Amino acid sequence: MPDTSQDAPSKEAVNPAVALPRVPPTVGPARRKRRHVFLLLSLIWLVFVPVAISAYYLWGMAADQYASRIAFSVRSEEQSSPIELLGGITDLSGSSSSDTDVLYVYLNSQELVAKVNDRVNLTRIWSKVSVDQDPVFAYDPSGTIEDLHRHWERKVDIIYDSGTQLIEMRFLAFEPEDARTIAVAVLAESTAMINNLSTLAREDAVGYAREDLETSLARLRTARQALTLFRNRTQIVDPTIDTQNQMGVLVTLQQQLADALVEGDLLRDTTSDGDPRITQANRRVEVIQNRIDAERQKLGLGNEGEGGVVFADLVGEYEGLIVDREFAEVAYTTALASFDGAQAEARRQSRYLAAHVQPTLAQKAQYPERLKMLLLIALFCSLTWCVFCLVYYSLRDRS
Repeated sequence: MPDTSQDAPSKEAVNPAVALPRVPPTVGPARRKRRHVFLLLSLIWLVFVPVAISAYYLWGMAADQYASRIAFSVRSEEQSSPIELLGGITDLSGSSSSDTDVLYVYLNSQELVAKVNDRVNLTRIWSKVSVDQDPVFAYDPSGTIEDLHRHWERKVDIIYDSGTQLIEMRFLAFEPEDARTIAVAVLAESTAMINNLSTLAREDAVGYAREDLETSLARLRTARQALTLFRNRTQIVDPTIDTQNQMGVLVTLQQQLADALVEGDLLRDTTSDGDPRITQANRRVEVIQNRIDAERQKLGLGNEGEGGVVFADLVGEYEGLIVDREFAEVAYTTALASFDGAQAEARRQSRYLAAHVQPTLAQKAQYPERLKMLLLIALFCSLTWCVFCLVYYSLRDRS
């Protein structure tokens, strides 16, 4: 039986109800419009022209600059006492963060710029290239100290690492010797400032101790002068010694009086009342008693040269002066020991500027970094043009 499946026509192929898809017409070539011309002109004026002008200036007008670098840190050295050394708790060297912070602020200050300018004449160094030739990197010599300070911030780069307490500086000049001269001057001024801080710290450490020492010394002098005036007025070196001597004489007289009384009693017991020896014994007792009264009067009232002042009052005044002098001596000894200790402590602590990179002398001009600056300018101009295009199309779509 013959196979008619291939010869029979398909129903779908001959069905006129099925429509073929419509093919859209071919897009014609794009035509140049005003916005395209506008964007092209903006690209030229915002990117190509600034880059071309910058390239001409960097390679045709900008003068070569040489760099000198230094690096340093502020160190504080504390020499520990022998007890601390035996205990193993010494700290021989370390960095002072507060001093480094102060130095960093000083390096950016107008005061340092003025001092360095007085030392090396920054105005002359940075104006060796005329501003007519290089208006961007040259300095106008007619500028003020404020202008010089602003130019300093452009020519001097300061890098401060707060973690390691290290400071690195880079100085630019049109000649390598000038750049190194500026670096040497800044290092000298920084060293002087740190030394000044160290001196002030030592003065603060011993200042109060010195004041106490001067006060105690003045008190000791006053006490000794008062004692000297007392001795000149009374003509007595030590009233306590005179008192002891007079008390010794009085005790001896009282012993003699007792012996005379006993002797008189014995005579009266063994002889008659008319015996001349009894009269002599009574006379001896009377003389001794009168001498005792005289010595007691001298001990209690003093002599005529003392104006009737009680001798006991003189002793009391003298003892008061002695107490004042001894107290002043103890206070002076204590203040002197404190002053010596403060001086020793101040000598054990010192601050100094440690430069681990001395001022360098460049052999090749590395600045301005022309290619790097040109690429940054081109990147900035390109980003500016892209933002301009986005804003333009955004406004166009909204309208």
